[in-house]
Amino acid sequence: MTFSGFNDNDFDVFQIPGLEPRMEMLIERVRPKLETIGAELAPYLTELCGEEMFVHVAKHARRTVNPPIDTWVAWASSKRGYKALPHFEVGLFGTHLFVIFAIIYESPNKAAFAEGLERQLREVRRFMPQGYYWSMDHMSPTGTLQQDMQDEDYDKIITKLKTVKKAEVMCGLRIERDDPLAADGEKLLETVRQTFKTLLPLYKMSF
Repeated sequence: MTFSGFNDNDFDVFQIPGLEPRMEMLIERVRPKLETIGAELAPYLTELCGEEMFVHVAKHARRTVNPPIDTWVAWASSKRGYKALPHFEVGLFGTHLFVIFAIIYESPNKAAFAEGLERQLREVRRFMPQGYYWSMDHMSPTGTLQQDMQDEDYDKIITKLKTVKKAEVMCGLRIERDDPLAADGEKLLETVRQTFKTLLPLYKMSF
């Protein structure tokens, strides 16, 4: 399957009421595209990270009532899973695509990343594109743009990652659903590659 980008039909899946109907359309419309992205970019990420990176497409298997509000493909250095590891993701909410580096609540790497961020904060502030965003909740479609991040915002991330068991951090690019880039498969894949390359220092400081 050649990756053709994402269209309104893909984003509109998140307006379908009910768990089973929404999951049916996610599996039919969106998951094949995520699987294609996963396979396409795994060799690139493996070379970029210097270790084999495995593809994990969200299954939403734990859900029994509430339909998912987003979905994604993740890459991590374990074949068994990604949630306990620093990882990369491409996914979508009903409003936008996200291309991110993430450490979520199940990962024991939070403290290592917090210490790395604290130590290299000046460099991070210098190289991170102003249009990227930071978030501390993977269930929320919102975040804070790099250009709006203040010292206290970084302090909050660092402190929470060190002290709060369920703390999370994500950083990356948001692409609105009506941005022509979202529907251009080739350009979108190249943008994802460049975004992951930019985010690589965050991945490296997580260990």
